[in-house]
Amino acid sequence: MLKPSHECRYEIVDFDQLAGVPCPCGTARRAFADVEEFPGTLHQTEISTAARLHYHRRLTEVYYILECGPDAHMELDGQHVPLAPGRAIMIRPGVRHRAIGKMKVLVVVFPKFDPADEWFD
Repeated sequence: MLKPSHECRYEIVDFDQLAGVPCPCGTARRAFADVEEFPGTLHQTEISTAARLHYHRRLTEVYYILECGPDAHMELDGQHVPLAPGRAIMIRPGVRHRAIGKMKVLVVVFPKFDPADEWFD
């Protein structure tokens, strides 16, 4: 993360500078986890074709689709929703979900992402 001076009231992140970490969907680059006063996290995630069905007990996620193929879709509690760039989906706690098809998404997570809150059936 680019570090402004201690006097700045803003944070800047360059996702290309962040290390990718494996997640049930593919590879995520997670920003703002270390910013105490920000109540969430922001992830740029590259979805693989083999995303795992999972859910969160506490977290709400908003997926904003940046790029995807014409066959990309999201499975949400057993329903398949087609995706397109520019579409956003809010996923409440308890919703079983996975992305299907290759895509790049921006994910806003509230409260801050916690890997201990990823659950699999």
